[in-house]
Amino acid sequence: MATAVAETPPGFLRLAGHPVRWRLLTELARSDRQVRELRDLTGCPQNLVSYHLGRLRSAGMVSARRSSADGRDTYYRAELTRCGELLNETSRALHPGIGLVQAPLPVLAPVRAVTPAGAVTPAGAVTPGRVLFLCTGNSGRSQMAEELLRHLSGGTVEAVSAGSHPKTLSPDAVAVMREHGLDISGQRAKHLDTFAGQRFGYVISLCDKVREVCPEFPGAPETIHWSMADPGAEGDGAERYQAYRRTADELHTRIGFLLARPDFAAQAPV
Repeated sequence: MATAVAETPPGFLRLAGHPVRWRLLTELARSDRQVRELRDLTGCPQNLVSYHLGRLRSAGMVSARRSSADGRDTYYRAELTRCGELLNETSRALHPGIGLVQAPLPVLAPVRAVTPAGAVTPAGAVTPGRVLFLCTGNSGRSQMAEELLRHLSGGTVEAVSAGSHPKTLSPDAVAVMREHGLDISGQRAKHLDTFAGQRFGYVISLCDKVREVCPEFPGAPETIHWSMADPGAEGDGAERYQAYRRTADELHTRIGFLLARPDFAAQAPV
């Protein structure tokens, strides 16, 4: 008995295979972007970019959130985990024995011992570069990202953080990190001017507001934007604590994909 053969390609191929949509996905895989930025990067009219973004959003391959700096703007991001799932489904549609194997993200799980923040990189370890995380208050998101990158990279990446308007470190951020065996209680908020003139491989903004005031750094570091909600503004008590947990999960996913980039080690500052 003959096996039924699909007459049309899987949805992922039909969507991602379009040249404009593929360009949009590749741009968003590196950094969150606004429509006008994607218009300039692709050279396509803004209405055409919006149309293709809508198609990608309908498949869950792209998501959007309103900018916290200007509510008239929207930031788009590639949902890389979802794209990986669809790509696996596509390969199995061609032949069940092809199933792709995705490289697992670094594990973020509770551990018994608490690792102190700012641990020194072991002598002789290879450091691919310095990474600077920025947000407005440097009290939550960027502090968590700094420690998560150190932890998930096994201490081989030098990570620091700062803010445009530093304020006291959030107790909720400290508590959520402790759930994963990471102690950031000794970290302090720093103004972004602290790192003026220093070289980095990557400068990653986590806040829409700080992206608008981010200064230039020498050596042309790669600038990346992750448009993330401020967990400290999400209600109070248990609701706010859950927002910090969601922030930790999102940072873990984003940092895991950053570490998986083959060009990551090539971004060492000179």
